[in-house]
Amino acid sequence: MKAVRFHETGGPEVLRYEDIDQPVPGPGEVRIRVAGSAYNPADGGIRGGFLPIPVTLPHVPGYDVSGTIDALGDGVEALTLGQDVIGLIPMDADGSAAQYVVAPAEVLVKAPTRIPLADAAGLPSVGLTASQALFEAGGLTAGQRVLVNGAGGPVGGYAVQLAKRAGAYVIATASPRSGETVKSAGADEIIDHTATSVLDAVTEPVDVLLNLAPITTDGFTALVARVRDGGVVVSTTPMVTTPGDEERDVRAATVFVRSDADALSGLVTLVDSGDLHVEIARRVPLSELPEVHQQADAGRIHGKVVAVPPTV
Repeated sequence: MKAVRFHETGGPEVLRYEDIDQPVPGPGEVRIRVAGSAYNPADGGIRGGFLPIPVTLPHVPGYDVSGTIDALGDGVEALTLGQDVIGLIPMDADGSAAQYVVAPAEVLVKAPTRIPLADAAGLPSVGLTASQALFEAGGLTAGQRVLVNGAGGPVGGYAVQLAKRAGAYVIATASPRSGETVKSAGADEIIDHTATSVLDAVTEPVDVLLNLAPITTDGFTALVARVRDGGVVVSTTPMVTTPGDEERDVRAATVFVRSDADALSGLVTLVDSGDLHVEIARRVPLSELPEVHQQADAGRIHGKVVAVPPTV
């Protein structure tokens, strides 16, 4: 089968589009004929050796997958042959940038039917990140105010949609390039961070500050002043320590996405009901994934990109 792999860590040039053996599912696993493999920034970090995620070389990247089950391992009963599924698969195992991938059955759920199967690969990790950040770490509830810093990215789009649907008042920062997308996602206020100071624009305290954007330590600490006493600061950017304020009982939480089949099933239900929109910026052939990594390293990827393997 065709796959993209790297045999050593390094820049995008270490990625190879090559023929490898088709994987065989073990007990509790299934094999998926991949329809879509979503690119995520962490894929570049793993490839470059920057993230502390142990992988065995050579390694196939890609931890978001959509596709169709074509083989079952021993003991798998909840899933069936021919079923369309999506999932956030283990980052330390060979991933979805291939025609076939093996994954634990327990992390997979029925794919949404409202959107193309390949596009559904763009949902698992970013949708779960947004959900876990807002509701598990942030404890967001109806009537609260949330500031989503960096709402123009893939996670931000889901965060705005989910927060608005939960009955929160959503303030979002975005550049002019993504402003309309954030508005259509349901933001009540949009701050153009390229033209306005976020500190100046947020005039009333928020209950939850969710940071999804690159930020300096000083800049992050300054934003905590806009969180009410007893509020929460949540971040998905581990390179900068998430600040809180003990004197005002402002809690800090850093989110590292994890697989959660029940939560992912809930997101799929929202997609199929039309209450959650999956935005895909580009679909590219799997053979072009190394170029996507190169563009991402150069800061030229905006929105979610899905790589589509050949069907034969």
